[in-house]
Amino acid sequence: MGLQIFRTKQITPDDLGDAGLNRCLSKWDLTFLGIGAIIGTGIFVLTGIAAATQSGPAVVISFILAGLACAFAALAYAELAASVGGCGSAYGYSYAAFGELIAWIIGWDLLLEYGMSVAAVANGWSGYFNNALTALGMGLPEALTKAPKMGGLINLPAAGIILILMGLLIIGVKQSTHTNNAMVFIKLLTISIFIGIAMFNVNPDNWHPFMPYGWFETLPDGSTRGVLAGASIVFFSYVGFDAVSTAAEEAKNPQADLPFGIVASLGFCTLIYIIVAGLLTGIVPYTALNVASPVSHALQLIGYNWASALISTGVIAGLTTVMLVLYYGLTRIIFAMSRDGLLSAFFNKINVNTQTPVRVIVICGITMAIVAGFIPLGDLAELVNIGTLAAFVLVCLGVMVLRIKKPDLIRPFRVPFGHLFPILGMLSCSALMAFLPALTWLRFIVWLALGLIVYFVYSIKHSKLAQSTLK
Repeated sequence: MGLQIFRTKQITPDDLGDAGLNRCLSKWDLTFLGIGAIIGTGIFVLTGIAAATQSGPAVVISFILAGLACAFAALAYAELAASVGGCGSAYGYSYAAFGELIAWIIGWDLLLEYGMSVAAVANGWSGYFNNALTALGMGLPEALTKAPKMGGLINLPAAGIILILMGLLIIGVKQSTHTNNAMVFIKLLTISIFIGIAMFNVNPDNWHPFMPYGWFETLPDGSTRGVLAGASIVFFSYVGFDAVSTAAEEAKNPQADLPFGIVASLGFCTLIYIIVAGLLTGIVPYTALNVASPVSHALQLIGYNWASALISTGVIAGLTTVMLVLYYGLTRIIFAMSRDGLLSAFFNKINVNTQTPVRVIVICGITMAIVAGFIPLGDLAELVNIGTLAAFVLVCLGVMVLRIKKPDLIRPFRVPFGHLFPILGMLSCSALMAFLPALTWLRFIVWLALGLIVYFVYSIKHSKLAQSTLK
């Protein structure tokens, strides 16, 4: 049995999309799915924090570096999504390339990444939502907006928004993407308003010094700063484009539409990030941006209070779409792992009316609502980046492994320049991991160790791959 964990999974009709899920998403649905997941916390929160504490106006370079690392990974995702398919994202690709054990590790990693991301963004959403209520004279008491660790009873809006999204996903993915598309339009409109105002209020003096903290330095307290450290932080801004690949089994034409959705959404969002970061540090000094809402705060500082309020509305819509898409991706990864026998078959049942995995949606929703309600934002967000980067490294490696192991596999989309881009993806993502704190690495290792216990206690005994090999 021990050797079965290193055998790779053959590509089956289930991997290519014949699994009972409803094929209803066009390439533009997938593109908006990616934009919905990407544009959110990064542009509305991390841009200012990274500029003020890490990179200064050179945060633009931080975004370019993080975007390049993601671009290499996105091309690798596109090749594997078009050729391997399946709704498990990096989990499914790792299964085909490396075998069951590595697939389990990366799947377990993705559960942490997606689950904690949803709960963390829900905390940020709650703050903006309560600010809007307060402006209307209907603010909630502190006890209902903070976790117990922060002196409250429960973060009720954070838990509540996840339960609302749970209802949307139960109704069906097509209906959910309609909601996502509408909210993506709202937040793109608010970003356009910011760009339109900011471009006429730039003071070039604010861009000097451009790189106040250099490329990278370690401070006496062990913290880091500089353009490279800033890149490892703003990388969180790009988390979510891989969620497009989890929709493979609900895409109308996955071989063509998935690469389009992945590359188009990442390219568009990278351009938006660079423009907004440049304008944001141009209209106010970067030292003034270390706040939770830097875009709306900057507009207030230059006297555009009405635009600041409008931006806050866009933030609420933007963070909602991020949660919706990441929540969707989480349920599809669990569905795929359950179908392979690594998790209980209880999780891979499709509701005949909605054609969605309702059981998984409900269990994930209730669990994440509890986590978001009782655990504060800082504790939730720490593990997301390292988990995502680890997945990206394996996806880039998977492209090269599958080209060697399965050279005859039909590849409607291929990463250009042979192995060069996958290698650059591995190196750049590994470098960003190296700039993360040691404590983050320790927590990540503990989570993976827990996953190995689950695998050897349950998954290896119920794996369909192992059972089919023994026949």
